[in-house]
Amino acid sequence: MRLRFLAALTAMLALVLPAPPATAAAARDDLLERLRAIPGLTVVSETQPSGYRFFVLSLTQPADHRNPGKGTFQQRFTLLHRSEQAPVVLATGGYGLPVNPSASRTEPTRLIDGNQVSVEHRFFRSSRPSPADWDDLTIWQEATDEHRIVQALKTIYSGKWIQTGVSKGGMTSVYHRRFYPGDVDAVVAYVAPNDPINPLDHAYDRFFARVGTEACRTALENVQREALERRERMVAMLEADAARNGYTFARTLGSADRSFEMTVLDTAWAFWQYLSVSDCPSVPPATATDEELYAWIDNVASFSFYTDQGMEYYAPYYYQAATQLGWPDLAFRHLRGLIRYRGLYQPNSVLPAELRSRHDPWPMLDVDHWVRTRSERMLFIYGENDPWSAEKFTPSRRDSYLYVAPGANHGASIALLPEEERAAATATLLRWADVSPARRAPERASPLPDDPMLPDRHTR
Repeated sequence: MRLRFLAALTAMLALVLPAPPATAAAARDDLLERLRAIPGLTVVSETQPSGYRFFVLSLTQPADHRNPGKGTFQQRFTLLHRSEQAPVVLATGGYGLPVNPSASRTEPTRLIDGNQVSVEHRFFRSSRPSPADWDDLTIWQEATDEHRIVQALKTIYSGKWIQTGVSKGGMTSVYHRRFYPGDVDAVVAYVAPNDPINPLDHAYDRFFARVGTEACRTALENVQREALERRERMVAMLEADAARNGYTFARTLGSADRSFEMTVLDTAWAFWQYLSVSDCPSVPPATATDEELYAWIDNVASFSFYTDQGMEYYAPYYYQAATQLGWPDLAFRHLRGLIRYRGLYQPNSVLPAELRSRHDPWPMLDVDHWVRTRSERMLFIYGENDPWSAEKFTPSRRDSYLYVAPGANHGASIALLPEEERAAATATLLRWADVSPARRAPERASPLPDDPMLPDRHTR
């Protein structure tokens, strides 16, 4: 009788009490189903790092957004999910994602404790149409790729959107903002070069005349001269190195000699891009042996980089530099009489013959003018000793800002700014993301690794 009464009471309460909250598993299934419901989106994989869900995804994209019937390709991107109500950081690396992506967070994602969407740039790794029409590799086409990803995910995420990127990724974020200013609420661009008038590259020569200390600049120039004066012996070392490692030169640079000269020309740039004044004592003196000189240049600029194998991954970047982005054109006055290949230091030199193209100056002039006059809510971070920071974007006065991290190289960040500027930049980002300092979530006990957003060692 008592059991029968309890059963009746339970049934009656079930009619009047609200249903229990959905379980965590049910919530997870809801997110998964909402992702799968997006037309053209494929969930490739999912993992669950502490406090997050991490998805590898792909979206069917038109190869040519102006001619959707031309064909499609699968563009890879990842989603680090924390909450559907949290702000979203759109991270554009400008290159390919790792072959096997893993969860990590950019600096803006950590500062606002948001979700993160990381996009593989079209024509890198598997995000390339087949067959590929390289005329479709433009800044507008990639911006439109990102536009479609943002519009798709806004059906799930209701918070603010912040776009970010480092180096070429910073440039990519600027281009997206220019063509689709309503997609995201703000942009944080790190060390993003701006080359509006390609032949006028005096800013780079001025940079190398002033960076660091005079003693360090002189030591680096001496290394370049010594290497070129020892060309025959050094090229023989490169050829032996190539034979051991299976490197070739025929498809891109054309010969080991041209590859050697390109690497030597790149040495001072690579030094300041990745190293700092504290590394100046490591620069070898003129009395260094051939082996010591070769090893030091290899460690700084990498002789394997300007080979057919080294250039294969970076071909889309060099194609974009040749056609639209521009490139640094240095004078190399201190190497006159030692350089054999005039005009070697430019992107067409490292592209296969079928991809060498004429430069169109209009896109960069257009973007530069738009950023100066019409852009809103854009934050630029540069490094004082970074060659790529020699030609900067100049943001408008519409709630936009530019900071230079003292002594920083290509790894400049908000964290490396002086305390007052760091606080101001962080406050601006939190305001844009609608995250008040009082509501800002504390750093997690086991934070995910930082996302450097840079491909290996080179961004050129």
